Amino acid sequence: MKKFFRILLIIALFFVSLKSYAITEVTDITKDATLGLEDCVGLALKNSPNVRKYRNNLKAAKSRVSQAKSDFFPTITAGTSFGYNGNSGNRIKTTSEGLYNASATLNWLIFNFGKSNAKIDMQKFYVIARQNDLDNIILQTIFKVRTSYYGVLAAKAFVNVQKAYVDINERQYQRTKAYFEEGLKSKIDLVNAEVYLSESKIALINAQNNYDTSIITLNNSMYVVDAPDYNIKNTETFNLKSHSIPVTLKDIQTKEVYTLPETPKNSVFSTSVEKKDILNTFVFNPFPYNFEQSVAYAKEHRPDLKALYSTEKAMEKSLLYAKREYYPAVTAQAGYSFKDNTNSAYTNGVNAGAYLNLPVVNAANTKFKIDEAKANLDVAKDSVEMAEKDIYFEVQKAYIDMKKLEKQVPLQYVKVRQALENFELADGRYEVGLGDFIELQDAKVNYNNAQREYVKIVFDYNVARAKLELAIAMLPEEIKLTEERNKSNGKTK
Repeated sequence: MKKFFRILLIIALFFVSLKSYAITEVTDITKDATLGLEDCVGLALKNSPNVRKYRNNLKAAKSRVSQAKSDFFPTITAGTSFGYNGNSGNRIKTTSEGLYNASATLNWLIFNFGKSNAKIDMQKFYVIARQNDLDNIILQTIFKVRTSYYGVLAAKAFVNVQKAYVDINERQYQRTKAYFEEGLKSKIDLVNAEVYLSESKIALINAQNNYDTSIITLNNSMYVVDAPDYNIKNTETFNLKSHSIPVTLKDIQTKEVYTLPETPKNSVFSTSVEKKDILNTFVFNPFPYNFEQSVAYAKEHRPDLKALYSTEKAMEKSLLYAKREYYPAVTAQAGYSFKDNTNSAYTNGVNAGAYLNLPVVNAANTKFKIDEAKANLDVAKDSVEMAEKDIYFEVQKAYIDMKKLEKQVPLQYVKVRQALENFELADGRYEVGLGDFIELQDAKVNYNNAQREYVKIVFDYNVARAKLELAIAMLPEEIKLTEERNKSNGKTK
């Protein structure tokens, strides 16, 4: 019964663990196309040489199962020969004789006391391990695309923040210049306004460079070379004001740093502070699991841990195979032979039988093989134990980091609103002559920094959540993948 249940376990593991993530793949990026996160993941899985390598490793492992099963297939050997003998001498009559032989033999392994079965089971567990290796590299690829995708959204948000900051500084410069010409403000206020405007333009150029770099990183994560201009959609947890974000390496048209804006008419009355929301109100679905549930989910779903479990099972079968080196094998044999002698009639015959073959083994060599198999099994067990502990601490750190940022996001949003209100008050005080230029600049810088920090925290939260989902092998809701079951047996889910 114990052997029966073990066989059932092997079959269950083989069909349950054999899976690969599939997605409706975008074949290519067309100009001005709008891609979602799922589309970018599809491109990466299609183009990744790493994913293809692991798929080929899986194919090779499946082939080794078939090779192991072939031990039970019959083997046919055939041969033919022709010989000539001749003798001559002074007192012996010369004779000559030609001999033609042909034969065919069929050998069939009937039973070898579980030795070949252990080899087959070992290779099946290796297939499960390679399948989980493939699943793991797919999850790694998805994580890489996600972080790159969020990086583009964050970089675009930083560009928008800096463009808004340039607009603020341009209006501030116009107003200060008008006040200076009316004699209401000093020269130092005007010079400071020029400095802040120049610095904001430099920051905008840096933000644009970072945006270009983030696009290259995203294209690299999808293994796309010479990608045309395209757009990407917002995600639930990174919701920019614009529904789709242009992804292009063309420079943004901005004025040169050293060029001051022209003075508009009635600039004295251009004093209002415009509200610049870069992100919509941050709304997201809370993470569905607590820490204990996350650890349990990881132990159940982590493909790299499953691969180690399967490797341990394979090492058990390898040890069993080594121990059965001493066992005999029962074989069946059938043959046919044909002989034709030039000086006599031909003969043919058929033979068949069953044989018990006792292997002639080197006892010392076999013992050392068993010792090696035992050591490999111990290494596999140690690897499983180490992986389980590492996964626990990995999930723990990722969970803490994600929860910390989850709490900080709404607080930072409140800080943006407070910084805006303070900027409006400082702007009003400066307009009526109650506040000085330094107070206004501090409020303006604080408002800009608050928006930048808000974008950064939203980005950090997205990456932290992606790390946690990677740590427990959980797919995000915006990426809907299917699990393709052992296609060779026609079972799909």
